[in-house]
Amino acid sequence: MKIYLIQRLAQMLVILLGVLMLTFVLSRILPGSPVEMMLGHRPSPEQIEAVRTELGLDKPIAMQFMVYLKGLAQGDLGTSLHTGQPVTSDLFNRFGATFELTTIALLLVVVMGIPLGVVSAVRQNTLSDHLVRSGSIAGMALPVFLIAMLLQMLFYGQLGWFPLQGRINAEIALDYPFAQRTGLYLVDTLLAGQWPAFKSAVLHLVLPVFTLVMASIAVVTRITRNTMVEVLQQDHIRTLQAYGVSRRRIYYRYALKATLIPLLTVIGLAYGYMLGGSVVVEFIFDWPGMGGYAVGGITRNDFPAVMGVTLLLAVIYLSMNLVIDLLYHLVDPRLELP
Repeated sequence: MKIYLIQRLAQMLVILLGVLMLTFVLSRILPGSPVEMMLGHRPSPEQIEAVRTELGLDKPIAMQFMVYLKGLAQGDLGTSLHTGQPVTSDLFNRFGATFELTTIALLLVVVMGIPLGVVSAVRQNTLSDHLVRSGSIAGMALPVFLIAMLLQMLFYGQLGWFPLQGRINAEIALDYPFAQRTGLYLVDTLLAGQWPAFKSAVLHLVLPVFTLVMASIAVVTRITRNTMVEVLQQDHIRTLQAYGVSRRRIYYRYALKATLIPLLTVIGLAYGYMLGGSVVVEFIFDWPGMGGYAVGGITRNDFPAVMGVTLLLAVIYLSMNLVIDLLYHLVDPRLELP
């Protein structure tokens, strides 16, 4: 186990280095200059050169990258060219919003997607099966931004049930203040005992969360269904049926357990997909998380911000994959760690 963990951590470092190198080079060679955006309209050549020197942009790309890695080794992700704050501080302030959004969405995907897949599998070729399969196809076909806008038009524009943007109503936050201890508004408002603020935070979560859920649940549902169908046709399941074991026990104790390995893989991929999809969702819903920060960094050529978000998302995704691999062995000890 120790050797495996060391090998995986080494692989993660190599992958992170490759991701950073690619992102760094692309951020430097793509059109647009952060210098001109910082200086405003028609800066003089002297002003441009002075800022380029201050930012180190006058040096070769390879040397710039080495300077960045040196700072990274010391825990310095640089300073955002837009906010003027350390990127580490910006990410810390925004990470809670993204984590709260994606984690709740993932939990709902698991809680809803797996039972739907089971129902579809045990009721093959029935109305329930056709509805679940059709919904899955629609969920995979619709792009995230379209799902988000449809939900906004229906539940905000037509019905007025949920707020359009943000994490909490500004007036409620002022009337019922709470300390942001964790960055997770649901947790912080509960700790402060501010129920109106908690309710507002829940309402603001509904639309962005269900946008991510609808975009991701289809894959989990289809994999659960297809795997369950294969397992239910195996000989040992038929033997259990012949011995009079109840269907419910067969479905949830034996058949579903056999689907856990592929399900763990899909859940890990779904979380990675949510992290990527959250960039679009946060931008549309004006959600103050890392996604909006990343979009702002890209549009403003804020190199340090883009690099910081890329690094953090890559670390989360790689860590999730490592956890999934370890869970494989936990679910089925017969599986050897690669």
